[in-house]
Amino acid sequence: MSYTARTFSLPELKGLSPEQIAAHLSLYEGYVKHTNLILDTIQKLRTEDADGNAFVINELRRRLGFEFDGMRMHEYYFEQFEGGAQAPSGDTLVSAVSEKYGSWEGFLTHVKEVAGTRGIGWVVVYSDPKAATLHTAFVNDHELGQLVGLPILLAVDLWEHAYMVDYKPAEKKTYVEAFLENVNWTVVEARFTA
Repeated sequence: MSYTARTFSLPELKGLSPEQIAAHLSLYEGYVKHTNLILDTIQKLRTEDADGNAFVINELRRRLGFEFDGMRMHEYYFEQFEGGAQAPSGDTLVSAVSEKYGSWEGFLTHVKEVAGTRGIGWVVVYSDPKAATLHTAFVNDHELGQLVGLPILLAVDLWEHAYMVDYKPAEKKTYVEAFLENVNWTVVEARFTA
């Protein structure tokens, strides 16, 4: 089994240049490449001498989370821009967000607040169907700190590679504003209703 880098149909994005997006997509493609490399190498090492290569195989398995989660988180990230900026089309997401955060604007304010956390990482909005609620978390490393088993609704990449072509690190807040202006909320809404 091999993963293929997805092609995203991205419109022109307000506040995010084509150069920035191209650099970011290249990084995503690296995650896909390295996910495949690790999986292929593990298989090769197991075939050659599973017992003798056990230590190396175990370390590659640890590394797989970094590469695979980097691949998947970027897929969530880029597909949120497909179709261009759009408001939610129904009231299911808006109702859930309003119940948790007081209003749609309260939700956006909260996402921006969490995005203001010092450091690099991700802001991830999750749905918790078992508790019928939403959670917004700051995830330092995409392979660590995810809320286990919860579907991802929104993924905001806060690593510098997501904005350094267009913004300085001190302008992360401006990048987050630009990101939110470009989100196709119908994509996020579809994740929620699924």
